[in-house]
Amino acid sequence: MPDIPNRSRSIAGRVAIITGAASGMGAATARLFAAEGARVAVTDLDQAACEAVAAECGEHARAYALDVSEKDAIAQVVATIAEDFGGIDILVNNAGVSSFCPLDDEAYEDVWHRALAVMLTAHQRMVRAALPHLRRSDAARIVNIASTEGLGATPGDTPYVAAKTGVTGLTRGLAVDLGPEGITVNCICPGPIRTAMTDAVPDEHKVIFAKRRTALRRYGDPEEVAHMTLSLVLPAASYITGAVIPVDGGLMARNA
Repeated sequence: MPDIPNRSRSIAGRVAIITGAASGMGAATARLFAAEGARVAVTDLDQAACEAVAAECGEHARAYALDVSEKDAIAQVVATIAEDFGGIDILVNNAGVSSFCPLDDEAYEDVWHRALAVMLTAHQRMVRAALPHLRRSDAARIVNIASTEGLGATPGDTPYVAAKTGVTGLTRGLAVDLGPEGITVNCICPGPIRTAMTDAVPDEHKVIFAKRRTALRRYGDPEEVAHMTLSLVLPAASYITGAVIPVDGGLMARNA
């Protein structure tokens, strides 16, 4: 029997960038990574909100204001993070915006462009900015956060659906391109999760939806998505790439 390589299941000391990390799944991921010993760059639109999450993460986390729809800002902030931490090992593209808008709404074009800028174009820009540093890591990992809206569709949500479907395709393309270098690229598709985006949904409606649509009959918590993200960025997760993984309580598995 061939020897099985001893691959680490620790991210202690690894440098991770997380976008959209001031709340929800991004904040949960930042806190979890920090608890596992990673050095975490918390990025989001608001500096104060980033600093609050970074403070929760501890002394090895830093806060960086970043609008991922701004190309020049991405290049500048990623370069600063790499200099501050001495490299980059992990990139989690989590930033997102709610983009529900009917086709005939006057604001549709603006919503469409914003959705793709934040949730698709920004992903490839973040990857390209981080790539020179990821190439110097011995266990470089990229995780893109999409949605079950990238696997199906809800009426009136075409900008979001288009962006998230694009993320699943981008993930596969990047996995193929970067695979020869040992850089893994995977995608998580969260289902109904308790975040700021779903705060407007009354709790009783959440219960009704979850019981009708999910196998587990409940909404998920941000930490449950964060744990899947952690699993994908471990050095030991070296043969998983191009995967699109629902974290949805069985939403996509259930027909009725």
